[in-house]
Amino acid sequence: MPGRVRRLINGPRPEAVPVLVGRACALVGLLDIAAGVFPRFRHSRMHAIAEVLPGAFGPFAAALSLSAGVLLLLLAHGLKRGKRRAWRAAVALLPAGAVAQFTYRHSIVGVLISLALLAPLLRHRDQFSALPDPRSRWRALANFVLMGAGSLLLGLLIVSVHSGSMVGDPSLADRITHVVYGLFGFEGPVEYQGNTSWTVAFSLGALGLLTAVTTIYLAFRPEHPAARLTEEDEARLRALLDKHGGRDSLGHFALRRDKAVVFSPSGKAAVTYRVVSGVMLASGDPIGDVEAWPGAIERFMDEAKAHSWTPAVMGCSETGGEVWTRETGLDALELGDEAVVDVKDFSLAGRAMRNVRQMVKRIERAGYETRVRRVRDLGEAELERIRLAADDWRGTDTERGFSMALGRVGDPADGDCLIATAHKQDDQPGPYGDLKAILHFVPWGTDGASLDLMRRDRSADPGMNELLIVAALQAAPKLGIARVSLNFAMFRSALARGEKIGAGPVLRAWRGLLVFLSRWFQIESLYKFNAKFQPRWEPRFVVYRASADLPRIGLAAMQAEGFVNLALPLPRHLRRRRPATRRPCVHSTAAEREVRAA
Repeated sequence: MPGRVRRLINGPRPEAVPVLVGRACALVGLLDIAAGVFPRFRHSRMHAIAEVLPGAFGPFAAALSLSAGVLLLLLAHGLKRGKRRAWRAAVALLPAGAVAQFTYRHSIVGVLISLALLAPLLRHRDQFSALPDPRSRWRALANFVLMGAGSLLLGLLIVSVHSGSMVGDPSLADRITHVVYGLFGFEGPVEYQGNTSWTVAFSLGALGLLTAVTTIYLAFRPEHPAARLTEEDEARLRALLDKHGGRDSLGHFALRRDKAVVFSPSGKAAVTYRVVSGVMLASGDPIGDVEAWPGAIERFMDEAKAHSWTPAVMGCSETGGEVWTRETGLDALELGDEAVVDVKDFSLAGRAMRNVRQMVKRIERAGYETRVRRVRDLGEAELERIRLAADDWRGTDTERGFSMALGRVGDPADGDCLIATAHKQDDQPGPYGDLKAILHFVPWGTDGASLDLMRRDRSADPGMNELLIVAALQAAPKLGIARVSLNFAMFRSALARGEKIGAGPVLRAWRGLLVFLSRWFQIESLYKFNAKFQPRWEPRFVVYRASADLPRIGLAAMQAEGFVNLALPLPRHLRRRRPATRRPCVHSTAAEREVRAA
């Protein structure tokens, strides 16, 4: 039975209760924080509500209200995703709040609010069974920085809202100093009249304690490292690619070693993925026999459900999109087009190829020569020089790539990969000798190649990419290659149709927005660069569960591709250099950075 039909029969999604409970916890958390920070809030018309919120009791009402609010906010996201550990923490926090309400305030209403949140947690406990996400102890450092910054800002707000009780007029520097001292439990330079000093001190102390406790917890909890492709998994994937690798040009990129994999029960198909910000992100079509794809897709969806991850597929083909939507009930949206050149039809002759032809001839007259070889035909010394040059010419500290990048160059297991290089003898050779530009292709079955990375020396003449693509296409017949996949052009059809006569106002507006975004993401330039080689365009799709998930999926995809970095990277001089055979990813669309220079 198709997944969409199953979903209609079974009724609403089971995650509805966790989402509602998470939102309720977030709302109560925000009200708790407001009650703890703003004196007028506690003594306004909202006083009756604020006083009965979980945590707002006893002589330390502001500090306890802040603590409860921050903890509930921290738990809300995990509860929305049905995380078991968040459920356990909430089940422990809410009864404690109910007991405290009754003990210190004798408030029946406060007890009822706690129990009202606790009841659905206990009743629907089976829906809070999601396993932990991949993580490392770097999360502790991130928590310390973010919670510390948040506590500093919130503490500054707490100090400032009590300005009516301040003695004198302390400067901003004095207030910040008071907050920093207060987070560590010491008295600062700002003085208050009456009991306000105690309220501020306990509130700041509570924030500091929360920051310390959560950081210590993250530092010492069991580590669940991000999944990596094991040697056994890689061997099984290579066996599948040997039989079925010609079906998808992105198939070889499944061998990235920072991906995890799930296999079908028969072992005849597999889906590789990476988890980014709670999104289980697959790329391309499943690997292996099409008849076994449903089994691998089912395992993928089961894994997503077990961890409460958001399932998504980036860049699958039309056939892959049909199977994904049929088997899971997910939806598909056209993302762009892949440029594929059939070698037998490629020629530099004709008016359409005039610009490319002239550029290539000009560069060749300047003294450049090209070489196109299999990786296995290069010596280790030359491979190492190419690896170092590719790393040095990357141009940014951030490695880019996920769906269309292998993430390494010259691995002994990748002997079928192609490397096209441009060379020129100079009077003063650079650190890499006469090497001026590099293109790397991965196998696409037995008779194809798919572009992986493009790198060039910034001092080289413009047009290196065109030169090497033409050289690779011209050398392809001798290497047994009949088709070459170039870069992926996002929203190509919209750009192409929007510039034609008769395009409607909506399409023209959409194209105008894409052109505007091209200032940062090179959307239009990459499309025009690919179009130079007169390719055929193969549509690629994103598969998603709901439209509301698209912003989150988009952010996760940009993180995976390296365009957005939400992590806390080490300074460059402190990073440990990785072995060349395990080098991080280098994205095929790194050509975006080369297009303008070319």
